Amino acid sequence: MAFTLKINGTPHQVDVDGDIPLLWVLRDVLGMTGTKFGCGQALCGACTVHVGGQPVRSCQTPLDSVGDSAITTIEAIGQAPQGAALQKAWLELEVVQCGYCQSGQIMSAAALLKDTPKPTDDDIDAAMSGNVCRCGTYQRIRAAIKHAAGVLNHG
Repeated sequence: MAFTLKINGTPHQVDVDGDIPLLWVLRDVLGMTGTKFGCGQALCGACTVHVGGQPVRSCQTPLDSVGDSAITTIEAIGQAPQGAALQKAWLELEVVQCGYCQSGQIMSAAALLKDTPKPTDDDIDAAMSGNVCRCGTYQRIRAAIKHAAGVLNHG
């Protein structure tokens, strides 16, 4: 089937089956490899993207469920104020260790800051609970989210 997807503000035409996961369209069909494959079961968060402004696990999101919703991936999250602040905080606080999970972490954190500009520890824990970091950088992730929130709230 032919689909027109609006990804990072640009329309993309793809001809694939409607039940293919969004992750594979992004990575294999369109060559957008910033979104990672982790577990394939929506348990680790490495594949997180935004669909219609909400974080979703693209490994379990059938393409035909996306409809005409806008899709944002890690490649463009820095264009949003939350994404830009998070990416800068990630670098400043040296969050990354191996880096594999970080695109999904940033995508989940950006959605959190968009909906909750001044998150508490509980807010952060709830929003990030579905994102696994095998290196255990959770404290640095939390610190970076708080740092980005402070920058966004104080200029």
